[in-house]
Amino acid sequence: MGSYLAVMLIASVVTALAVPPLRVLSRRADAMAHPSDRSVHAEPTPLLGGTALLIGVLAGLGSAWFFGDLSEVFATPGNVIGVIAAAVVMWLIGLVDDLRDISPPAKVAGMVLSGSLLTLVGLTIIYFRVPFLGFTVLPPDLSSLVTVVWVVGMANVVNLIDGLDGLAAGIVAIASGAFFLYGWALLDEGVLDPANVGPLVAIVTAGACIGFLPFNFNPASIFMGDSGALMLGVLLASSTIAVGGQSDDPFSGQAWFFFAPLILPLVILAVPLIDTVFAILRRATKRQGVATADKAHLHHRLMDLGHGHRRAVFIMWAWTAVLSGFVLIPVYTGRGDAIVPIGLAALALLLFTLFAPTIIRRATARS
Repeated sequence: MGSYLAVMLIASVVTALAVPPLRVLSRRADAMAHPSDRSVHAEPTPLLGGTALLIGVLAGLGSAWFFGDLSEVFATPGNVIGVIAAAVVMWLIGLVDDLRDISPPAKVAGMVLSGSLLTLVGLTIIYFRVPFLGFTVLPPDLSSLVTVVWVVGMANVVNLIDGLDGLAAGIVAIASGAFFLYGWALLDEGVLDPANVGPLVAIVTAGACIGFLPFNFNPASIFMGDSGALMLGVLLASSTIAVGGQSDDPFSGQAWFFFAPLILPLVILAVPLIDTVFAILRRATKRQGVATADKAHLHHRLMDLGHGHRRAVFIMWAWTAVLSGFVLIPVYTGRGDAIVPIGLAALALLLFTLFAPTIIRRATARS
């Protein structure tokens, strides 16, 4: 655990150190996000934050090479190289889109290429465990297809929630941290091969997001852009594929059916996933492209309810944390009644989400 935490710290510090020069470069190169009727920021903001995240991730993965406790991950470095290649391709596609606006088909093609790189190094979803339906070993062709679809899906989920300062970085940090803790539990039980790259990718991703957040939280001095959002999506996908799609041990499903590893990220990321589904349906009914921006996402609706920018972000973070606790606490305790406090926390958060603006307005009026 100490080595993993050290790698996370390195990724965080390097990301933070990379932000200031990239802000300067953004301004000089006019790589700026300008205000529009579909954005919530009022001032032109530097857009090269995704590059800082990439630098932090590379530093974290590179530094892990020198930690003896993590040497088994690099015994066959193909998976690490594949993750780096996929992340770089996704970052590059996003960067081009940030600077020049590429067509949606070209963007999807880049995502498919990124996912295909993972399949080429063997980082694919081989084992597919569906709750109540049992365990399936996917044939190679279907395995590659499911892997690419998973990568494209995760990339779009992160990209679509990147609508408020700090929202995507915070959610990905929480989700990656939660999935690392799940992977660590499997490592501790001897279920997961110590050479598995999943926990390392998850903790490095969390570290990079933590280092980026102080600069990205409202009012943000830099945005991650599509380059950062898409890259974080492929990193999330890579870690979940490595842990959830390549482990055939029944440990994860012995006590709780929803602990099929590939179900975990769906639960943890339930809020942005629901937002993504509704965004697709909303745009389909209006005969708009999936990539068409609007201001009808969940975080926009929270602001419409009366929550401020920061409070809306904190609420989305809190829901992600509650759902992470929902799947992690039984993994570590083996007890179902441990879910009761999580249920109470979810109820309290729901009440706060719905009624806090009214209560705060009334209290302010009385004062």
